[in-house]
Amino acid sequence: MKRQHYIRRKKRKRFGKRLALLTVAMLCAAAVVLLSLRIYAQIAGAPTLTVPKATVFLDQHDHQIGDYFQSERRYWLELDKMSPYLAEATIAIEDKDFYQHGGFDYSRIAGAVLADIKAGRKVQGASTLTQQYARNLYLSHEKTWTRKINEALYAYRLEIFYSKDEILEGYLNTVYYGHGMYGAEAASRYYFGKSASDLTLAEAAMLAGIPKGPTYYSPIANLEKATNRQKLILSLMEQQEKITAEEKVHAEKEELVYKNSEWVASKSIAPYFLDVVWTEASEILESKNMNISEGGWTIKTTLNQAHQNAAEQAVQKNMPNTDLQVGLVSLDVDTGYVTALVGGRDYSKSSFNRVTLAERQPGSSIKPILYAAALENGFTPLTFLNVSETIFTYDDGRATYKPQNVNGQFAAQDMSLAQAMAISDNIYAVKTLEQVGYKAFREMLQRFGLNYTEKDNPSIALGTIETSLYDLTNAYNTIAAGGEKRNATTILSITNAKGDVVYKYTEPETKHVLTEQDAYLLTDMMTGIFDPVYSDYSPATGVSIRGRMTHTYAAKSGTTISDQWLIGYTPSITAGVWNGYDQGKTLSVQEDMAATKQVWIDFMETVHNGKANENFPVPDGIQGVVIDIETGKLGMDACPKQRLIYMKETDVPTEKCRSFEIFGPDTWGSWLDFEVFRNFWRN
Repeated sequence: MKRQHYIRRKKRKRFGKRLALLTVAMLCAAAVVLLSLRIYAQIAGAPTLTVPKATVFLDQHDHQIGDYFQSERRYWLELDKMSPYLAEATIAIEDKDFYQHGGFDYSRIAGAVLADIKAGRKVQGASTLTQQYARNLYLSHEKTWTRKINEALYAYRLEIFYSKDEILEGYLNTVYYGHGMYGAEAASRYYFGKSASDLTLAEAAMLAGIPKGPTYYSPIANLEKATNRQKLILSLMEQQEKITAEEKVHAEKEELVYKNSEWVASKSIAPYFLDVVWTEASEILESKNMNISEGGWTIKTTLNQAHQNAAEQAVQKNMPNTDLQVGLVSLDVDTGYVTALVGGRDYSKSSFNRVTLAERQPGSSIKPILYAAALENGFTPLTFLNVSETIFTYDDGRATYKPQNVNGQFAAQDMSLAQAMAISDNIYAVKTLEQVGYKAFREMLQRFGLNYTEKDNPSIALGTIETSLYDLTNAYNTIAAGGEKRNATTILSITNAKGDVVYKYTEPETKHVLTEQDAYLLTDMMTGIFDPVYSDYSPATGVSIRGRMTHTYAAKSGTTISDQWLIGYTPSITAGVWNGYDQGKTLSVQEDMAATKQVWIDFMETVHNGKANENFPVPDGIQGVVIDIETGKLGMDACPKQRLIYMKETDVPTEKCRSFEIFGPDTWGSWLDFEVFRNFWRN
């Protein structure tokens, strides 16, 4: 009996020793595993938290106008800026012990393992928020043991190197909420039309329920299931003492308003403009050794939404029912900011930007640049040239050029520069080029940042060197700014995902392309395209829209067989419009020919509506004088074709027009005018 008792005691001791040895061995093994994990984690280092983020575009008043994302729509928002309800609701439903565990919930893991063993496959998850965050960052969502092991390794590293708040912030900014929305900020904007910082308890509980199964729990996809899950989350929050019973009841009664349809409608503001912004921002960031594809940028742009709306409406209202295309761009005269841009009739059908990418022949709209060179080389607004039909020779006499006017006619008498600008006489332009010289014109084109050619061909006076609407409108903007160089820009600032400003637009140093006096003379002559006083021989090119004008404009049109241009300005805004066919088809239909001017005047009248008329400021050294336009002499009562013309004080004529001159052979029939005849005898 004693022997049996002794044997049992001995067995128990041996078992105890073995159990102790096994326990020690297991503890040692666990220690080795934990030590190995720690060493692995230290060697591997902190896992990167970089995720693709949407780049956000703002207008000049900080209103969002669009975004760009590589593969996932995501806007990063710091945890302390989110509604606290969202974090609490998410923890309540996904991981109530988040702030207590070290990345793993072992009781949930044990239960999940048993369920998986019974099923013979991976059927139940036990992932903490840390594990889910690791999966969102680095892994796929396939249900395999390999993925689960990797998930655990990443989760361990996250818990070692990052705080709980950093992990929670990362989770809320990466989890998928359905409908292409990644992260709480994108989801909140999509579902409720507001930032995640402004979510109510009811809204936060609704969002928190979606990641479990976006297909099932999105209120857009299934409102009943989503509402039931929202109520479950509110109940859990009450049980976990995150909210009171009263708050729970109030949240359950709150009627949620979904704004997803408004979000869809708002994401297409100024798409052509945003393409230009993206290109400009890419170049800016590249110059700073940064890559725009990282995402997360906030780009404040120069867009004025009132101007953009006016541009789009002008295009929609006036473009004919043909394949005729359009480009429109407007610039702020003082700053060079691009305030509106329409690069085509329908971005969804063609994203090709006809403002910046298309280079076409500008026709007579290049003439103000030519005449800028002329003013620097002895011309005045009253420089008269013979503009009868002319054949020009060039290339050392080996080639000839015979320009035509739009109406196929030629004036019978000499014409001033001011009148030639108004009616766009082509003989005058080519003769000006001959007198000024190719070199002077070429240098002027370079000063304005426009394309030029080294070949001496008289046709370049009539705009045969191709250019873009963007560049030519910017050149006009420089004239509008008194000859001070303007650089068109679409970007005011760029901020990175951390909120650091990495770029801020600064105005370049003042540089004059033209003297203020010459710029003003060009401006004054360009107001003449709307003046009917020039219309006897050939109508001034803008007279057809004069009746719609309520403000003073300076402008110049351009016409080729396949292109129509009109670029002009007030003291505050410059706008350019182009019409043509992408394939360069000949413009023949009358409504095709008229669309350019109608789009331009609609836009300009809309953006200036309600504003007082602005007069162009007259610089020192410039004097206004009433001139008889046919003779270039000081106007008298007997001279019927008079206009106020501005000139440099040193160029003002002193000779008065004489009454008998109205009966000269080149007065185009003015002797038939009874009033002129009466004034003749009176004088």
